[in-house]
Amino acid sequence: MNLRQSTRSNAKMKMALQAPSGAGKSMSALLLAKGLTNDNLSKVAVIDTENGSADLYAHLGNYNVLSMSPPFTPEKYIEAIDICLKGGMEVIIVDSISHCWDYLIEYHSSMPGNSFTNWGKITPMQNNFINKILQSDAHFIATIRTKQDYVLNNKNGKMVPEKVGLKAIQRDGVDYEFTLVFDININHLAVCSKDRTGMFADRPEFIITAGTGRRIKEWCNNGTDLEPIKKQIKACGTLEQLRALYTANIAHKDSLINEFQNQQEVLKNQQIININKFSQNGTSSSK
Repeated sequence: MNLRQSTRSNAKMKMALQAPSGAGKSMSALLLAKGLTNDNLSKVAVIDTENGSADLYAHLGNYNVLSMSPPFTPEKYIEAIDICLKGGMEVIIVDSISHCWDYLIEYHSSMPGNSFTNWGKITPMQNNFINKILQSDAHFIATIRTKQDYVLNNKNGKMVPEKVGLKAIQRDGVDYEFTLVFDININHLAVCSKDRTGMFADRPEFIITAGTGRRIKEWCNNGTDLEPIKKQIKACGTLEQLRALYTANIAHKDSLINEFQNQQEVLKNQQIININKFSQNGTSSSK
């Protein structure tokens, strides 16, 4: 173990999308992934537990799909994640992680013996799955189904169920594990219910787009010390040098785009000035 200075330069975003059926979880996840990869969906994999629904959005680009079939065990999810990581995927969408919890609930109910004691066997299985997501070297977007939640209230001496909102179909508190959690309603509008980035807190409802993913990617990259690169940009004397530097630092494109564009304008103006000087010198020497 070694001490080191904190940095976000290698941060991998772990986020969750919570929504009822039909709200657009899969589509929103793919748009976020598109932004996180600078429109390179070939670096995105969807672990699909939703009966092939991931293929419905193939018009967005050539992303990869890994279809899972029941039983949706934590071990099977972990195996699927390993396949994606070995394939070099930069963004892994797990659509959805609710099926894993459904499996564990059913498995728990089938176990003989004391129910409370049996949870001691179930919890490590759930933890292994969630920790696989949190500790893997890739961006993760986990979708979570929600359902109507109820509480029992006493009305005129009778216990009556009343609606109290939507509840995630996953272990209670799983949202605390993620850096970002977006809640999407049936009208496809999102609000951020958990935000460690500070970018979306208290923001009004909005529609998730690829631009949302690009903002998140920029936040992840902002921990890098970009000052040396900015000095190199200003030192570029030709457009060819600037293009080569841009290509070498494509991972920080979103954070450095203004510097690259400004230097590009400077170099173009210098070219115009040099051409004008050459033209004037040629004209004056011919007189």
